[in-house]
Amino acid sequence: MNCKQRRAAAKQPHAELASAFSQALALHQAGRLAEAEKIYGQILKVQPNHFDSLHLVGVIYAQRGNHVESVRQIDLALKINPKAAYAHNNRGLALQKLKRLDDALASYDKAIALKPDYAHAFNNRGLALQELKRLDDALASYDKAIALKPDYAEAFYNRGLALQKLNRLDDALASYDKAIALKPDSAEAFNNRGNALQELKRLDDALASYDKAIALKPDSAEAFNNRGVALQELKRLEEALASYDRALAVKPDYAEAFDNRGNALQELKRFEEALASFDRALAAKADHAHAFSGAAACVIRLCDWDRRMWFARELGLHISGKKSIIAPFLLLGYGGKPELQLQCARNYIDDKVPLVPRPFWTGATWRHDKVRIAYLSADFHRHATAYLMAELFERHDRSRFEVIGVSFGVDDKSDMRRRLVAAFDQFYDVRRKSDEEVGKLLHDLQVDIAIDLKGYTQDSRPGILAYRPTPIQASYLGFPGTMGAEFIDYIIADETVLPFDHQPFYAEKIVHLPDCYQVNDTKRNIAERTPTRQEAGLPEKGCVFCCFNNNWKITPEVFSVWIRLLHAVEGSVLWLFRDNESAERNLRKEAQARGIDPARLVFAGRLPLEDHLARHRLADVLLDTLPYNAHTTASDALWVGLPVLTCMGNAFAGRVAASLLHAIGLPELVTHSIEDYEALALRLAKDPSLLEGYRNRLATNRLTHPLFDIDRFRHHIEAAYLQMWGIWQRGEQPRSFAVEARVSKPERPRC
Repeated sequence: MNCKQRRAAAKQPHAELASAFSQALALHQAGRLAEAEKIYGQILKVQPNHFDSLHLVGVIYAQRGNHVESVRQIDLALKINPKAAYAHNNRGLALQKLKRLDDALASYDKAIALKPDYAHAFNNRGLALQELKRLDDALASYDKAIALKPDYAEAFYNRGLALQKLNRLDDALASYDKAIALKPDSAEAFNNRGNALQELKRLDDALASYDKAIALKPDSAEAFNNRGVALQELKRLEEALASYDRALAVKPDYAEAFDNRGNALQELKRFEEALASFDRALAAKADHAHAFSGAAACVIRLCDWDRRMWFARELGLHISGKKSIIAPFLLLGYGGKPELQLQCARNYIDDKVPLVPRPFWTGATWRHDKVRIAYLSADFHRHATAYLMAELFERHDRSRFEVIGVSFGVDDKSDMRRRLVAAFDQFYDVRRKSDEEVGKLLHDLQVDIAIDLKGYTQDSRPGILAYRPTPIQASYLGFPGTMGAEFIDYIIADETVLPFDHQPFYAEKIVHLPDCYQVNDTKRNIAERTPTRQEAGLPEKGCVFCCFNNNWKITPEVFSVWIRLLHAVEGSVLWLFRDNESAERNLRKEAQARGIDPARLVFAGRLPLEDHLARHRLADVLLDTLPYNAHTTASDALWVGLPVLTCMGNAFAGRVAASLLHAIGLPELVTHSIEDYEALALRLAKDPSLLEGYRNRLATNRLTHPLFDIDRFRHHIEAAYLQMWGIWQRGEQPRSFAVEARVSKPERPRC
């Protein structure tokens, strides 16, 4: 207003102010905030106590993101009219943005006290309660909003979010569907509907929902990102990458999309690109929950030892300080004290299963003619776990046990897949079932003992057993460490890999099998023909030091030992597994930097198992790694007759080869320091008669010692299951115990 207008307003204040306010309000509603604010300010100069102008200036501050000033301004308005319910509601919105959630809740409660039918305030109150993780209270508030306003699409949408967090996925889906019916153009509802469908493992339906969200809102970075996650779970990795890239084209600083993109690139073994993507995620959001772990995984996959040193120092701080979530399997590759591994696992499962679901099994006791065992895995196909366990499934005593397979991994249509399906009394492919549905299946089957074979390895689904579908739940074979979860009762191990004095670092009770905890399939065929050294890329003469472990298990310390051996043993070579080109390039570079011709590192590509086993015959000794030993790789070598030299570590993952060697009767090949490991390796390379003696003993012991006595092993693990079952039947709590060794004559293994 100019001076003339103010004078006129003084004569006719009410009419003029009302007209000016109507003009300001129209501009405000049209989104012309600066023009509206100017007129509100002019009104306040004439009438400083003009409530609506004070209040709406506060709203404009909130719309611009200045929530501190918004609260201050609305408080001035409320001093004039403390009974304005909508002002209390808007004050609550600003406080919520400031994360002053209890204060926001108080504001919404005041608004509702003044206007009991205020549906919007009930909806906003629900949002504040949801942020406070008071999810049941939030649901009640949304339900009240909907009761007052049955066509309230936003309240149905928010209700869906709360139900999803409560893991009530079917109810969440119904709520999203109601929101969409009321507001068919809600891209956000379609996007979150897709998320609920994805958690229900209805991946194709989830993709359709994301596509609808994108059609409605082509610049929805969140929908493109979530679509990528669904495609990745379907193993359509290249399509997933394209979807993440679309998300990043819309939102270039989208940390979550960079992190997911890194995960997809890791699955494609494009580790350098994956590392760059994780770095971008951390640049966009330094405290991202998972990107640091992803980057650390790429670094060891690449054998990038300069960065490895830095990550090794930082991992402990991230775990102990809960700065981010570190994958427990990753930590095993870096080492770490047992207490740190326990904390890492606890952090991980708390993130993976933030809300412990209501258990299916609540203490009932039942008894069948046979004990029902269910094995849960994503690896019932051509996989190391299957190659170790298939014969155990076949040999279980069917007079005492019913054996069920629960598969949530791919069906590769292989001979191994067919063999595994045939080995179980019942086999369920549950890839397209949610964790809750699988848990209900196990409970409906009245499974007595559920055995998780995955732990925290790739494609694991610990959320299934979080539902406590069975009275006894155990971890075995797949993950050499604690799961840190209260819903896992036992871990099956042996006295070498996991002594009872390590119990303080395990959430599970420890069960010792005699001999060795690791089962071995004696039907693994070895090809009759051994390739020539030339065919394998090896020199015609000279000692072949072999390590077919994954490259990420190779540490700078162990590699330095190997390099010294190459210097000391003329004509020797180091025969390694070809994992990825970048790791191969970096290992050759490290060899050259230490004065070794990179050509003395020979890399072996992938072969069918029988041919891979046969080529072991070309090696002289398998050199183990630390802190993560050879597991299946060591069994393969010993099965073929190749001596394995190991150094015993401090934790489970670093003690497996020692357990295998004790069970095959070659404890002399277990060393207890890196110096002794190097010295014995040098002796073996320089004394052919010593090495030949170990080869001969191995050939004999393979037929007479426990390691490859599958029936002996079956008896022991079944005895463990029966003892677990007996403890439950007597109403006792799980406890650690050791199975008594059985004396038996082994069957002759078949080559």
